[in-house]
Amino acid sequence: MLDIAEELNRWVEQGRDFAVATVVAVGGSAPRQPGAALAVDSEGSVIGSVSGGCVEGAVYELCQQALADGESVPVLERFGYSDEDAFAVGLTCGGVIDILVTPVRASAPDRDVFAAALSAAARGEAAAIARIVSGPGELLGRALLVRPGEAKWGSPRTESGGGSYEGGFGAHPELDRTVVAEACAFLDAGRTGTLEIGEQGSRCGAPLTVLVESSVPPPRMIVFGAIDFASALVRIGKFLGYHVTVCDARPVFTTAARFPEADEVVVEWPHRYLERTSVDARTVLCVLTHDAKFDVPLLRLALGLPVAYVGAMGSRRTHLDRKVRLREVGVTELELARLRSPIGLDLGARTPEETALSIASEIVANRRGGSGVSLTGAHTPIHHDATAAASVAGRMGSVA
Repeated sequence: MLDIAEELNRWVEQGRDFAVATVVAVGGSAPRQPGAALAVDSEGSVIGSVSGGCVEGAVYELCQQALADGESVPVLERFGYSDEDAFAVGLTCGGVIDILVTPVRASAPDRDVFAAALSAAARGEAAAIARIVSGPGELLGRALLVRPGEAKWGSPRTESGGGSYEGGFGAHPELDRTVVAEACAFLDAGRTGTLEIGEQGSRCGAPLTVLVESSVPPPRMIVFGAIDFASALVRIGKFLGYHVTVCDARPVFTTAARFPEADEVVVEWPHRYLERTSVDARTVLCVLTHDAKFDVPLLRLALGLPVAYVGAMGSRRTHLDRKVRLREVGVTELELARLRSPIGLDLGARTPEETALSIASEIVANRRGGSGVSLTGAHTPIHHDATAAASVAGRMGSVA
């Protein structure tokens, strides 16, 4: 539900009753990943999506039914491909999704937990919400909120400071501690997914499935070089959900007027800015200056940082010359192997917009583990699992 936090938070502030349907698990070629959500309020208004259109109507009806029943018990429903009728309720793309429908009324015992999680996510703060989606009936749907250094339980009480707690799910004290630790790990990596644990917090006992949804500040894209290609890259970076910074040492080109969609415009030598700013394992660095006096000190620093992507613009001749210069200043072969240069995928791009698309495509392929080849005639999966993204997520740092 945190993927529609801003809209849901407004519903909470307005005191609306609503039901939220959340994708818990997927199989095959499902269009949305765990954490994707659709919500319906008591007036029938709807926000979000769980399937890109395949089963939205059926899920909408489930949410309305959950609100009409007057109960607070979540319902877990599975939707899959219909062989007999491609227009029947099911995923015509051939996948399977499990969806948890949770009524969130003003009187619900976990309403305060949902409210706190949605408020934090809407403000762009790091937060994770963990919910039991399968297991004993008395635990089904129970939720907790985890923020860095704090764990807040739906009931019976709240404890904060260093992740300490009392009470919790009420099944077993070790279950509480295990869920808090696992949720903190998911939040630390910015991950959303499920985990299987025993009712007593270990691999022993009745199995429980816990969905952990993480909301972290947007990843950073830092574009070095205030050129026309940078303007197009800023626009597509924002479209992909990045917090975008443009940095260049030349004040005449580096202005907010030239880059109105950038979150930050910084006039400073690129390597000096990179030395003092915060980056993490989700940060992407795009070097578009293709000028040795900027590129070499910047890339020398960038290739030693634990970021997700480092790409540099330039011709193949520029690339070869750049590698020589970087070796001369001590950059290792292992570090050079991280450099995406010439930057972008081979799309035959010529215009700034086409070039920005080429760069963005490479960033997405790198993030998701894609090959970058045409899907036509290929036998590779259309949707890659999240392990590629998780592997580069690392431990979450400070993000502007």
